[in-house]
Amino acid sequence: MGAAIGKGGAERATPLATVTLVLAANAPDVDVFSYVRGEYFALSFRRGITHGWPALILLAFLVTGLVVLYDKMLRRRRDPSVEPARPGPLLALSAIGVLTHPTLDWMNTYGMRWGLPFGDAWTYGDSLFIIDPWIWLALGGSVFLAASRSRAGLVAWGLLAGLASIAVMVFPFGLLAKSLWLGALVAIAAVRRKRGPRPPPGRVPSTALALVFLYVLMMVGADLAARSQVRAAAESAGLAVQDVLVAPQPANPFSAEVEVMTETGFVPGTHRWLRTPRVELRPDESVPLVEGPAGVSTAELERIARLARLEPEVTRYLAWSRYPYVRIERDGPSWWVRFSDARYDGQPGSGGLNGLWVQVRE
Repeated sequence: MGAAIGKGGAERATPLATVTLVLAANAPDVDVFSYVRGEYFALSFRRGITHGWPALILLAFLVTGLVVLYDKMLRRRRDPSVEPARPGPLLALSAIGVLTHPTLDWMNTYGMRWGLPFGDAWTYGDSLFIIDPWIWLALGGSVFLAASRSRAGLVAWGLLAGLASIAVMVFPFGLLAKSLWLGALVAIAAVRRKRGPRPPPGRVPSTALALVFLYVLMMVGADLAARSQVRAAAESAGLAVQDVLVAPQPANPFSAEVEVMTETGFVPGTHRWLRTPRVELRPDESVPLVEGPAGVSTAELERIARLARLEPEVTRYLAWSRYPYVRIERDGPSWWVRFSDARYDGQPGSGGLNGLWVQVRE
């Protein structure tokens, strides 16, 4: 996103504009280093303090300062004849770049905490899957077409395309999506090789940005409409609806997985725009909030769950969890307690988002 904004015309504002935008667009993910303290610590920490609005202001100034320092200490010392970078435009572009990151993060079901450190409430856009290859293709392809034709640049772009393709091939996208991805890469490379007059600088990236903006608006509108349809279907089925999740599926804007939250648990289902009826709920597969061995009272299961919640890893998992539920199994004199989240349970590639087991000893 940062590179596309730069190549779309913002780089004319000042030298080092695109570099600043790229750094700023990635700056909030400095919290990735939280993984050194473990997966569940990172789960409770990420998309938090470095993504909240106070940090976004600070990061904009920090990125600007680093770029200005690089310009003064290295770039202009190497070549005193170059035009110096202008701090004012750099700060404005840095603020734009920093803001694109949490905005796109917020668009998926994982969530965002905009208010930290003053408030830790999670909010969710629920409109884009966490990896969207069509946005990658539109923005990455447009920047590639607008980039210089140096040999080193082509090698770098080839490596980037290869890494992105590995991610697309490994991730559980459908065969059609993977085929479209590879076909689009070939088409973009063919356009790049085509000789003849090139479009004016900035036209292709700015067009791609406009298309991505329209695509995101379409997905937001589709989610709102689908949520209304799911809620209506759930209420018609006699469910006491507390909340509705319509989670977009990988690389398929016409398909979504559904969770309907009730007082007792979660009812899964699907929403398909190209199917009649569009909403299909599966009450027979409902996931209760607390479940355990037969003969054990609900009060006892809740007592065991409370003890399990004292474990630090459980506390961290639940700090992130949106639709938590508990499974309890007896193991001789002790209990095994599994905490999970209905959004990600059983999904391939979701790793620790699936949940965790802890042992409770009496």
